[in-house]
Amino acid sequence: MRQNLIKYLLFVTACFATLLGLLGIILPLLPATPFFILALFGFSKSSPTFQAWLLNLPGIGDDLRHWQTHKKINKQRKPAIYLSIVVSFLISILLIEQMALQLMLIGIMLILLFCMKKLPEY
Repeated sequence: MRQNLIKYLLFVTACFATLLGLLGIILPLLPATPFFILALFGFSKSSPTFQAWLLNLPGIGDDLRHWQTHKKINKQRKPAIYLSIVVSFLISILLIEQMALQLMLIGIMLILLFCMKKLPEY
């Protein structure tokens, strides 16, 4: 019972992450790659059929296969990822008037940028 619940939650999370990833392809401020990586993880634990579908998506499938086997991201995509992180967080920071929330967002942004910097490249 518990195993089925976990698989179901992973599947729902992966579906939601896929939707956000697809939106990220269209919307310039929403990064697609992290959502597709999350979806890949969720589908790998819950649905091999959807995992195969995701790995065969044109444009993103090759990068996801490379991530799955080598845990590396494309070096040429990193600047765009950095830019989308900074722009989206700055917009959020400017829209929020509470100093504590602004500082929290700045901290999260810096942690995210640091983690991106540490990811191996190919």
